[in-house]
Amino acid sequence: MRIPASSSIRSRLTLWYVCVLAILLLVYAAIVFVFQYATLTSQLFHDEVQDIVTVEGLLYFDTHGTLQLRQDYYSRPQSHLLLDRMMEVRTQSGRVLYRSNTLHGFPLGGTNKPNEGDTGFNERVIRLEDGRHVFVVSHIHQMDGQTLLIRLGYSLVPLRDRMEKFLLLLLIALPVAIALAAFAGHAIARRALRPLEEMTARAQGITADNLSDRLTITNPDDELGHMASVFNHLLERLDQAFHQLQRFTADAAHELRTPLASLRAVGEVALEKNGDTESYREALSSILEETSRLNETVNSLLLLARAEVIHSNSGADVFSLAELVNEVLALLGVLTDERHIDVIQENLNAGRVMVKGDRSLMRVAILNVLHNALKFSPVRGQLKVRYQPLGIGQKTISLTVEDQGPGIATGEHEKIFERFFRGHNQPEHTNLGTGLGLSMARLIIERAGGTIYFDENLLHGSRCVIRLARIDL
Repeated sequence: MRIPASSSIRSRLTLWYVCVLAILLLVYAAIVFVFQYATLTSQLFHDEVQDIVTVEGLLYFDTHGTLQLRQDYYSRPQSHLLLDRMMEVRTQSGRVLYRSNTLHGFPLGGTNKPNEGDTGFNERVIRLEDGRHVFVVSHIHQMDGQTLLIRLGYSLVPLRDRMEKFLLLLLIALPVAIALAAFAGHAIARRALRPLEEMTARAQGITADNLSDRLTITNPDDELGHMASVFNHLLERLDQAFHQLQRFTADAAHELRTPLASLRAVGEVALEKNGDTESYREALSSILEETSRLNETVNSLLLLARAEVIHSNSGADVFSLAELVNEVLALLGVLTDERHIDVIQENLNAGRVMVKGDRSLMRVAILNVLHNALKFSPVRGQLKVRYQPLGIGQKTISLTVEDQGPGIATGEHEKIFERFFRGHNQPEHTNLGTGLGLSMARLIIERAGGTIYFDENLLHGSRCVIRLARIDL
């Protein structure tokens, strides 16, 4: 049975319930009908066997040699009129010695069958010439030196009439039972789905203005409660994403407004003054500096947008972590030479293992981490880069970058990964930057299935720890 998909869940549940119940009831009714018929037939067989045993003791030959059946064994004379038993006694040659009046002169089963009644009580259903169906039991009986074949039967008309009435009763009761079950099933489905209707009504009222609202969970252990929990988690993530978007938009507008306002101010001052070539060169230099800062912010925002849309290990490359770090250190070689910073790499062989991810984006993440460490390192300081496999059986490689800078203020170890956040421990000689480098690094590394954090237990300097899944080739 195909139920229209456009119907409600309540209707579909009710229809499926009614269909399954109807099939079960039909199967049950068929089994009961067959069992009842078999039981009555078996009882009829046992009654006939008892009757045969009884009549064997009541048969006798009269003075004329005619086979007779005594009728004086009834407690009341009218009792024998209630019996609808049919009986026929034959010789082995087929000659009829006795035939009951209930047969109305019709033979009970025709000629003798081979071995009929020899081994016990043979049963079969025959049809009389008047159309009646009779259940017949045959048995061989020895009497006065003769072998007699006794056939005793009962009409199946009363039995079949009773079974037809029973079947009619089932056919009447089944639709009534199914209708009552459908009504009850619809009520049960409606009651069971009432929390879903309430959740739907509440979900329809949630908009961008009230994303903090949540669905009410009546029973967190059932399916509806689980669905409501998942939906609430979705709302929570949407709420967080919405607030992050609002904060990011506000911060980005602020960060872009500052260089744009500076550009406009420098240009207006230069136009108002009737200065010489040197003043114009100074104004153009300021404009180029602000343009460079603006370009850096825009490029960082574009990289963040690119990192946000990629999926975990989407378009992933397999590469050596140590080679990537050496490539970035070579790129930053001018800065390390200028500030006389000594870069020390420990356990370099462990860094030869392969990792998986978007190599170009991972290069940006490593570059931001190392550039940030070098920027905050003092002149003639040290920068330690350490590789370390984690645990036995764990396919993880840890990259640690430790500098000797001013460190991170208490409570800022997580905030430092927020967009446009700049810590309080800023050396005077450093450029403040855009505040997007570390947030970009965390996004890229987490999208690659790794983690990044700063060690809060370090008392001097800062230690950034990056953990990535290693690939065993």
